[in-house]
Amino acid sequence: MLWPSEFPQPAAPRNPSDTSGAVGTYNNTAPDGYPAEDDMNSVATIEQSKSVGVLATLASHYGMDKGAFVQTIKATVMNGTDVSNEQLAAFCLVAKEHKLNPFTKEIFAFPSRGGIVPVVSVDGWMKLINSHPDFDGMEFKDNVTPDGQLLSITCRMFRKGRSHPVEVTEYMAECKRNTDVWRQWPARMLRHKATIQAARYAFGFAGIMEQDEAERMGDIDGARKDENVVPGVFVEDKRKARHDEAAEQYAASIELIKDRISEWDATQDSDALYTAAEAWAEIPSAAQMDLWLAPTKGGIFTTHERDVIKSKLPKIEQEKSE
Repeated sequence: MLWPSEFPQPAAPRNPSDTSGAVGTYNNTAPDGYPAEDDMNSVATIEQSKSVGVLATLASHYGMDKGAFVQTIKATVMNGTDVSNEQLAAFCLVAKEHKLNPFTKEIFAFPSRGGIVPVVSVDGWMKLINSHPDFDGMEFKDNVTPDGQLLSITCRMFRKGRSHPVEVTEYMAECKRNTDVWRQWPARMLRHKATIQAARYAFGFAGIMEQDEAERMGDIDGARKDENVVPGVFVEDKRKARHDEAAEQYAASIELIKDRISEWDATQDSDALYTAAEAWAEIPSAAQMDLWLAPTKGGIFTTHERDVIKSKLPKIEQEKSE
């Protein structure tokens, strides 16, 4: 029980001339109990500065002014997609949170239902995994049939301070798609799927997806829009757009590769093949996948050039390009 002298006393109004700044002696509220208008304006100003801050922070990080940064990222990373400032800010927040570079395709925007979703490339996922302070290595196991057909791949991811690794198995029958990259590199693609899923379980990465998942969402969305349209059509259209962007961005490397392959065809000079391999390795793996579009679908490399890149590059350079 409280005695009358112990009852909580109402706070005394603050004397405007009092500049002592005593806490608890002044309650700046309107008569209805809500914050006074000047306080609400202050809150709005703070919130607005936070939303602007991420763009300014990233622009400063890349040595650009904010206006040029916004224009550049919309024209390149967003592929010219008409996005709102809120969508752009949300994308940049994800990139900043995970310390991923959008200009090197570690993270990029994927069109979805009139908006965008942040998609992390394989290079970006590898950066997330290797930079995590608790990452302690990973192992892979290929599970095959008696005749050597790949059934599944198991990834064991080790985390410091844990007595047991996280183990995830991805199955070819569930994951394989009828796309160029899955036809060309089924084992590599399945290994990527197992790695990314294991990383999610081990480190709790949330709010991001990889390119193959985003394309599958595109398949589903396309089928919902028109059940008479083959879902794969949507994926191929998007692949051609990404191919064209990569072809423009890495035009110099592509031209060098083509020239050196022609030289090797004429002279069988191994130096020409090494130069082509070095130029191919300079192109990020995500862009390599985008460029690996069949010539019948508008791909920049001829069938012969694709065969040379796939089977004739020096082995050490092929490992680098992966």
